[in-house]
Amino acid sequence: MKSTSVKEIFVVGVLILLPFIYLGSIYDSLPAIIPTHFNYKGEADGTGEKSTLVVVSIFMTCVSVFTYLIVKNANKIDPKKNAQSPELLQKIAYMIVAFLCAILLVIIQSAKTGSVKSNQFLLPLIGLLFAGLGNFMHSIKPNYFIGMRLPWTLEDPENWRKTHQIGSKIWMIGGILIAMCSPFMPNPTGFIYSMIVLIVMIVYPIIFSYRLFKKSNKEI
Repeated sequence: MKSTSVKEIFVVGVLILLPFIYLGSIYDSLPAIIPTHFNYKGEADGTGEKSTLVVVSIFMTCVSVFTYLIVKNANKIDPKKNAQSPELLQKIAYMIVAFLCAILLVIIQSAKTGSVKSNQFLLPLIGLLFAGLGNFMHSIKPNYFIGMRLPWTLEDPENWRKTHQIGSKIWMIGGILIAMCSPFMPNPTGFIYSMIVLIVMIVYPIIFSYRLFKKSNKEI
């Protein structure tokens, strides 16, 4: 157990420190005023002092640590008390921290270059996150913290199971499609394409779950 804790601290620590190390290595070379916001085309439409990057990095690190702790300890704080696999929770927690680390690195890099290549970096990262979560989704038991927490899934374990089975497939396929296709599309085509796929990935399982709920009510 002790070695596992050391491993967790090491992995999470490396992922958290990596953006700060990168920021520290380029901080002096950054101009005093940097782009802080970008439109859907990846063009800068807002600026600020370079110290803003430090604030953003600290904020995202806090979000990352908080999310990691919530996911990893979901079994302890979930009112439903449906024990998830500790290994599953650990993998999801690692994935989220890695994702936020990668996003922060992209933010820092975009401040350096003056533009953000959303099609090449941000959208594929989002696609990979959804694909990764989809890979685990079918194994998640009913709870209030992780998964598709809809009124119908939380009230009916069978609805939860079937919704997460279909959601797992859709998220994996959709995430892979975004990750593989968006880098080869021009702006804003890649952004629009990815948003359409994401909407389908999110909305379809909700509709599926609701129709399952209505069907089960008719059978009663």
